[in-house]
Amino acid sequence: MTEWRQYSELQLDPVLRAALEAFVDTGYHGATVRDIARRAGLSVPGIYHHYATKQDMLLGILDITMDDLLARSRAAKEEGAGDPVRSFALLVECLVLFHCYRRDAAFIGSSEMRSLEPANRTRIAALRTAQQRLIDAEVDEAARSGRFQVAYPHDAARAAATMCIAVPSWYRIGHESTPEQVAERYVDFALGLMHYAGPRPV
Repeated sequence: MTEWRQYSELQLDPVLRAALEAFVDTGYHGATVRDIARRAGLSVPGIYHHYATKQDMLLGILDITMDDLLARSRAAKEEGAGDPVRSFALLVECLVLFHCYRRDAAFIGSSEMRSLEPANRTRIAALRTAQQRLIDAEVDEAARSGRFQVAYPHDAARAAATMCIAVPSWYRIGHESTPEQVAERYVDFALGLMHYAGPRPV
């Protein structure tokens, strides 16, 4: 993925799209297979032809969401061309844009981790850890070189990521600020967390 700032509709099949809508509206446990089938324009047996359980639908949504986020994040990091401060700033920009443009899927990714069965939770948690390690590596390198003066780099890296992940709790498309404007501000917030005093890298 090279155009990581560009977004079109998330590629979900009709069942997963209907499940995502239902999970956002009523929560995973409140959503019924009958309601998902209605939203998808299918019968309940038709739903089970595609997905054996509601859990499979949740896992499918989260797999696709995390694959999308990781592909975009790796492309953002590559754009940093080995400069850890610039790569960190681009990763923050990427996270914020993702959590604005993919608000519903990102919201479910954060709010419904508790609803995953143990093996599935472990699988998605591993993808989330891979995402965090992209940020951790850039923060560690910038701290070692003295460009980030933060006393606790790992804590600061997690604080920066958590700040970005929380965006879906308040942001809606049509907000007075565009996703790009929000991302620009959050890059400044994140660099402040790192006690960075140099020129703005992006």
